[in-house]
Amino acid sequence: MHIGLPDQGCFVLRVWNPAVSGPSVCYLRDGCIVDVTSREVATVRDLLEQDDPAGWIKSASGEAICTLGELEENSVERPDPKLPYFLAPCDLQPVKACGVTFVSSMLERVIEEQALGDPTKAKAIRGRCETILGDSLTGIVPGSDQAIELKNALLAEEAWSQYLEVGIGPDAEVFSKAQALSSVGWGASVGLHPMSRWNNPEPEVVLAVNSRGEVKGATLGNDVNLRDVEGRSALLLGKAKDNNAASSVGPAIRLFDGTYSIADVRKAELDLRVTGEDGFVMDGHSTMAEISRDPLDLVGQAYGTHHQYPDGFMLMMGTLFAPTEDRDHPGGGFTHKMGDIVTISNSDLGALVNTVRLSTECPPWDFAASHLMRNLARRGLL
Repeated sequence: MHIGLPDQGCFVLRVWNPAVSGPSVCYLRDGCIVDVTSREVATVRDLLEQDDPAGWIKSASGEAICTLGELEENSVERPDPKLPYFLAPCDLQPVKACGVTFVSSMLERVIEEQALGDPTKAKAIRGRCETILGDSLTGIVPGSDQAIELKNALLAEEAWSQYLEVGIGPDAEVFSKAQALSSVGWGASVGLHPMSRWNNPEPEVVLAVNSRGEVKGATLGNDVNLRDVEGRSALLLGKAKDNNAASSVGPAIRLFDGTYSIADVRKAELDLRVTGEDGFVMDGHSTMAEISRDPLDLVGQAYGTHHQYPDGFMLMMGTLFAPTEDRDHPGGGFTHKMGDIVTISNSDLGALVNTVRLSTECPPWDFAASHLMRNLARRGLL
């Protein structure tokens, strides 16, 4: 298990630093984890507020607290608290997410809705949906005249869905995935609510946005999906999405600089591998080139005069990946088993690796904003 960051690029990490009994803002420099936390930049939120975060962190002085290899070695599932370990690279930013931004996953959301969360009905419903829709969704610009025409045609066929509404309508789905400081990072357990029997990983690119709505970098995320819970009712979205350890972000935010920009995000390719203790292996691939809405459009739908984020926000942009591969028996589809190792990777952003557990068995979330403020105050950083 390695984070696989490329040699070039400016990467900011958050690390639990036992020397200060709290989190440190760190920079990867020559294979070492350098703590650059200061009164000017006490949090990643503060770093992203800089006009040039990459320039700031490259020139910052700091102390090396461990090597990258040592950090990896101590970050898998239950780390030694006396040694540094990975945290999610975001802190005071809430994690927002956009759903139904790719055609294939859009169809799977329709199937979940029609199946009312029952995976045994998915295969037959998928066949009917494909018969009705075919490739009619391919290339449609959300909110366009063509999209409105298709909506009217589907209404006539009684095939319209609330998921198609946000998939090809003018308004994107934007929801709250996780509260500030609740996401887990590289190597940690990622949690499934024990009520779920049909679920899957959702590999996504995550944008790091500051309080002015400016995108300052990107990372990877797993927007864990409980297909049966959301499928029973869209009103259960919050219960399906926001649970202990159900948001994974990392391994590091790659800051925009001369080597990486929003143009690279637009053409990003993501690979997914799920490896089970039962010997099961599933591979998937996503490409941002197939997203139906531009990343900056999604940012604009989340942020603006209608909604401000004084501490910025992280934005998961949706997934192309919607697994239909049978795992246990024909027609049963895919669902997680405890102990699955999920690896989400991209050549520019590294690899985010987590082990699947029940949310009730993952370490509880016990370090929130109040704890961070007290810790920073004790360190003389406020």
